[in-house]
Amino acid sequence: MSKANTPKTPAALAALTLGALGVVYGDIGTSPLYALKEVFHGGHVAATSANILGVLSLIFWTMTIIVSVKYVLLILRADNNGEGGLIAMLALATTAVKDKPALRNLLMTVGLFGTAIFYGDGVITPAISVLSAVEGLEVAAPQLHGVVIPITLLVLAGLFAVQRFGTGGIGKFFGPITLVWFLVLVALGLPHIVANPSVLVAMNPAYAVAFFAHNPTVAFIGLGAVVLCVTGGEALYADMGHFGKKPIRIAWFGFVMPALVVNYFGQGAMLLNHPEAVDNPFFLMAPTWAQLPLVGLATAATVIASQALITAAFSVTKQAIQLGILPRMVVRHTSVRETGQIYVPFVNWGLFAFIVLAVALFKTSSDLASAYGIAVTLDMTITTLMTFFVIRYGWKYPLLPCLLATGFFFVIDITFFASNMLKLIAGGWFPIVIGIGMFTLMLTWVQGRKLMGERLRDEAIDLNSFLDAVFLHPPTRVEGTAVFLSPDTGLTPNALMHNLKHNKVLHEHNVFITVRHHEVPWIGFDKRIEMEPLGHDCWQVVLHFGFKNDPDVPEALKLLAGRGIPLPDMDTSYFLSRDIVIPTFGDGMSIWREKLFASMHRNAAAAADFLNLPSNRIVELGAKVEI
Repeated sequence: MSKANTPKTPAALAALTLGALGVVYGDIGTSPLYALKEVFHGGHVAATSANILGVLSLIFWTMTIIVSVKYVLLILRADNNGEGGLIAMLALATTAVKDKPALRNLLMTVGLFGTAIFYGDGVITPAISVLSAVEGLEVAAPQLHGVVIPITLLVLAGLFAVQRFGTGGIGKFFGPITLVWFLVLVALGLPHIVANPSVLVAMNPAYAVAFFAHNPTVAFIGLGAVVLCVTGGEALYADMGHFGKKPIRIAWFGFVMPALVVNYFGQGAMLLNHPEAVDNPFFLMAPTWAQLPLVGLATAATVIASQALITAAFSVTKQAIQLGILPRMVVRHTSVRETGQIYVPFVNWGLFAFIVLAVALFKTSSDLASAYGIAVTLDMTITTLMTFFVIRYGWKYPLLPCLLATGFFFVIDITFFASNMLKLIAGGWFPIVIGIGMFTLMLTWVQGRKLMGERLRDEAIDLNSFLDAVFLHPPTRVEGTAVFLSPDTGLTPNALMHNLKHNKVLHEHNVFITVRHHEVPWIGFDKRIEMEPLGHDCWQVVLHFGFKNDPDVPEALKLLAGRGIPLPDMDTSYFLSRDIVIPTFGDGMSIWREKLFASMHRNAAAAADFLNLPSNRIVELGAKVEI
């Protein structure tokens, strides 16, 4: 469990709350830049007084039901040893139904798709956030229209270029800048509410109901833009492990929701008096002299929001790698103190390439809004679905309360998703294509590893039997300790057989290591290691890691000190099998997927780096595996 979950003092709680403002609420905090504007963009919803009040009521109750009730009060309770996010929820749900294999496999597939769709969201969010902020230049100085896209791409390029240095140095400014942003949201909205306080009647849900009753088709179409006010809601749950429930709840109810409500209602109050301001109500709320500084602050706020999502993409990727959902990638730690601060180069530049493509394809935040929403509402729906199985089978709640609680949110999520599907042709296809691409890669990797594991097990020799046969006529034994990495316990590693075949020697001490990754975030040192003596100075060792632990094998082996296994640094060699996958026609996957898996396996980062093995003491022995 993250230490951040248990603030010991009021000062620590305040610091975590401030940090949560910058990381957790950056995305949802910048939604006033575009959410209300997009409802009226395109002319589907006319900017009449009744429609403005109805839309404001929808926005207020959408934030209340989805964020305040669903995420803050319900889903934050579904923590996996203090950790949150879709992968943590997936682990909880699949563990809860582990005695139902068919259902478990179905949930795993749905969870994989939700994780894949997250990457589509990860492309659209920085693009629309930064672009909508820079578009404020068109309000302050219309002649600058031509530089909006170049400036947006320059800001995004700078953001992705600094990722390799980590966020430790600049991260401490995120919370204070975001706090200033929320204060400015209030300062912008409050004068307009004071000038037209009648706008506050929109807090009455009757106005949302009336909006739907009088214009059902128009209102349904408008939902696709209304949901933009809660984009970033998933971050509350995903970042729970970094900050804990209490700071996230305090930040939401104490700062974020009041500021958002004041700003949205301020925009609405202005539109009631000046409906022509519907083109960009956020920036037009500000006095002329403040518009350029506001563009600068908005850009800083959207960069922070984008940073939080990029960091989440790194974290999700690392967890997916350790759960065997994605191939190994280079993961660099950018802080010696914070294990969560990592940099994944492939993900960083892959996201950037697709974000540039999104900005180039869609060109304006309004067109990007057509691509937004589908990924968000899909993930929201999947989270609700997973929550049902957690509270029903994990927490053992009665069926009826589980159905009522999650069914209510499921109907709302599906309604928002259906509205966003209307934007499929206009741009919603973009994150879906990214999600389907990622899902194909994930499913291919999972199934390919399963096929490969089955083939290796079919061809493997029982380790105890093999050692008994070897020691009937022992080979020459050389000084030192050999550590053999094996995917399964009790089976003879290929590296051992190749070493005996080619080198005709056996080390004085031999340790057979199997690394297991579990569907829990953290596994402590007290449960890290299992050891079984095999005789003849050979041992079977199993190392256990959670999906947020760093799989450092040499560090874990230090726990064997005093247990009779000599592991001196300079006399210990690590032997690995470097398997080469050969696609074949047969009962496995279709040939194009087998070729895709073979390519992914060939290009995966070295196991030695992933397991943090010392590079000067590694011996790799190759073998071919047909699938």
